[in-house]
Amino acid sequence: MKKIIVIGAGLGGVSVSFELKQRLPSDCEIGVISEGTDFQFVPSNPWVALGERTREDISLPIGTYLAKRKISYSGEGVTHIDPLNKKLTLGDGTTNNYDYLVICTGPKLAFENVPGSGPEGFTQSICTIDHAEKAYECFQQLLAKPGPVVVGALQGASCFGPAYEYVLSLESLLRKHKVRQHIPITFVTSEPYVGHMGLGGVGDSKSLMEHEFRERSIKWICNAKTTHFESGMAYVDELDRKGEVEFQHTLPFSLAMFLPPFKGSAAIASVPELCNEKGFVLTDSFQRSPRYPEIYAAGVCVALPPLEKTPYRLAYPKQVL
Repeated sequence: MKKIIVIGAGLGGVSVSFELKQRLPSDCEIGVISEGTDFQFVPSNPWVALGERTREDISLPIGTYLAKRKISYSGEGVTHIDPLNKKLTLGDGTTNNYDYLVICTGPKLAFENVPGSGPEGFTQSICTIDHAEKAYECFQQLLAKPGPVVVGALQGASCFGPAYEYVLSLESLLRKHKVRQHIPITFVTSEPYVGHMGLGGVGDSKSLMEHEFRERSIKWICNAKTTHFESGMAYVDELDRKGEVEFQHTLPFSLAMFLPPFKGSAAIASVPELCNEKGFVLTDSFQRSPRYPEIYAAGVCVALPPLEKTPYRLAYPKQVL
């Protein structure tokens, strides 16, 4: 009998646990450990931030659904990993042993890398359901008192798609509410061009995205290094191809939504020789840790090199794996 523990109950962790239960012998014990009680469908957060979905629409009590498949669940989270003794310490102080460990924690949001960013600062986020609900409150305020909007992805972000989805959905809703003409929109990204996505483009995404932005009167700034935010103001350095500052922008806003830089979970990052300098798990071609062969990882928590050299080093978007 083997005991496999999956850390994380998002899309990756739930998918892995279901598939392990299906493929492994019935005497293998599968458990999932995450924080909280609910599974949240993160890709729907942009809709919540614009009032088109609610928390109840995109979340469910995951323990109930895991139990139906005889998969145990704890919502206490993991605070420490002892890979030599194959033991986890949970948030309530209890410990849990494993034979194999699968890390699917997703990223830690590093708003602190850019002063003034994040819901505790002056910008909104759609990375969690709590953030999305707060962003919706800000959207309602924008409708009542129109003003400039700035949307984008900060340097160090490795997931650009939601920013594009949000800004295009937002623009459409503003037209629906008949206030678009009073709200200038600027898209700010560390990508070398719009539609790059950290992948060097996807098909003809560059020209398609530029066309879409022009049609909707959305301005854009690429190769952007956002230095900091103040109340109602974003400060952005635009880099040239050599990575040197070419222009400096001061952008006023009534609403700003930026995807943050990502880093690894503290409990994962603190394990010696498991992660790179940003706390992402180093893996081989089998998604296995070279240092600890009983540890596997999948999803955003995995360390991958950039696809190509750009003026601002872009992280590879692991969601495409």
